[in-house]
Amino acid sequence: MYITQKDYVDKAERVITSLVSRYDKRTVRNVPLLTTSKIRSLLSLSSDIYNELLNQQGDNLSEDMLGRIAYLKVRFIYEAGRDKDGHVKDFVEKANILKIVDQIGNSKKNYILFNRYMEALVAYHKFYGGKD
Repeated sequence: MYITQKDYVDKAERVITSLVSRYDKRTVRNVPLLTTSKIRSLLSLSSDIYNELLNQQGDNLSEDMLGRIAYLKVRFIYEAGRDKDGHVKDFVEKANILKIVDQIGNSKKNYILFNRYMEALVAYHKFYGGKD
C-alpha cells in the first residue's frame, strides 16, 4: 500500500507542504490554498464510514461497506472536478487518495489506515495555516 502505519504521518505532512500556497502577511508564513472547509468535508465523508466500520465484526469489509467506499471515491473525484481553482484536484492527486482507496480492497485494517491518513492531512493543513 502507498501508505503504511510507519509513514502515513510523514507523507501527509509532505503532501500539505507541497501544495501551492500564498503568503499571509498576518501570520508571516505560507498558507495552503486549499480551504479548511473543503478538506474537512472530504474527511467527513471518510469518517462516517470509519465510525460504522468500528462496529463491524471481522477483518473483511461487508458488501455494504465496499459500496460506500466506492461511492467515497466517486465523491473525491466529483469534488476534485467541481473545484474551479483546481486546489482540490491538486490535493487529491498529490495525496494519492484515489490510488489508496483502490488499495483498501476488502481490508478493514487498510480502511482504518486510510482514515488516519485523512486525519493527518487535515491536521497538517490546519497546522500550516489552512484557512476557510
